[in-house]
Amino acid sequence: MDKEGLMQIMPHRDPMLLVDRSELTPDGVVSEYTIPDDPYFTHGHFPGNPIVPGVILCEIMAQGSVLLFEDKLKYKMALYAGMDKVRFKKTVRPGDKVVVRSTIGNCRGLFLQVQASAYVGEELCANGILSFMLVDK
Repeated sequence: MDKEGLMQIMPHRDPMLLVDRSELTPDGVVSEYTIPDDPYFTHGHFPGNPIVPGVILCEIMAQGSVLLFEDKLKYKMALYAGMDKVRFKKTVRPGDKVVVRSTIGNCRGLFLQVQASAYVGEELCANGILSFMLVDK
């Protein structure tokens, strides 16, 4: 699914739409986002040495996981409820293509957990357990 399709199920829009394409696979979801050459979130992080902030990597992983519960998003939207065991392993920079691999974890009513990992090439950049609550749109 491309950005246009994702915008039909997600409320995010540029500059906060942080997924270029996403695909359901037998193992979960695989999504991609290429960091722009001069993204707004690196202007002060850090001048002369731009690094994608960890919180942005978490948002890329979250948005890249949305197809796991697309069926629940017709009348609801997913908001963060927590992040557990999040670890950052490699620096991500402008121009890098981030690939997110995610699987669904525990689901209890309106609360969902996702295990997500972000890679640049074959290198693990970040991973963790992301929790969401579904709220009315």
